[in-house]
Amino acid sequence: MSFFMPFFARPAALRALRDAYDILGDLTPLKMNCGKLCGAACCQSDETGENGMLLFPYEEWFYRKPIKGFDFHLVPDDTLFKGGKRLVCQGSCPREHRPLACRLFPLRMRLHTTDEGQHTEIIPEIDPRSWVCCPLPEQGGLRAMSQDFIEAVRKAGQRLIQNDDMLEALYNEQQLMNEMRKF
Repeated sequence: MSFFMPFFARPAALRALRDAYDILGDLTPLKMNCGKLCGAACCQSDETGENGMLLFPYEEWFYRKPIKGFDFHLVPDDTLFKGGKRLVCQGSCPREHRPLACRLFPLRMRLHTTDEGQHTEIIPEIDPRSWVCCPLPEQGGLRAMSQDFIEAVRKAGQRLIQNDDMLEALYNEQQLMNEMRKF
């Protein structure tokens, strides 16, 4: 990839991310603040204090300047793509500044290819990484969650896969999930 490619790809990727943010809006897995059920377990730090959430391609651009009331830092993380970042926070943030991974949690966007590989769609599913901190997968899974939230995750994913960088990151995450399931 040439040096200039990211400069041309970034605007389209940022539009896709903003659209996904808008689609999800203020929806959460439950029709109430689900963090009240578990003490916001998904926002709590692990013993290292560096757990954080993986950012989608170019999403770090939303965090290049300090945000009032949001103590965070970015760390390199090539888990999903080369040059990737992870946002590590102190466990609370202004909701409008949550990364996309936080907005989706405890779900993830699974890629499903139909029509002999001619069409790709998004299927929301429980993120297997959520089982360590979220009670919702065990207490009814998708049936326990707001259908509006699930549908918004699907629509946000459909918007994201229209962008090659987002599609690649979701594909890489799919590969990671497939590897995790082998154990």
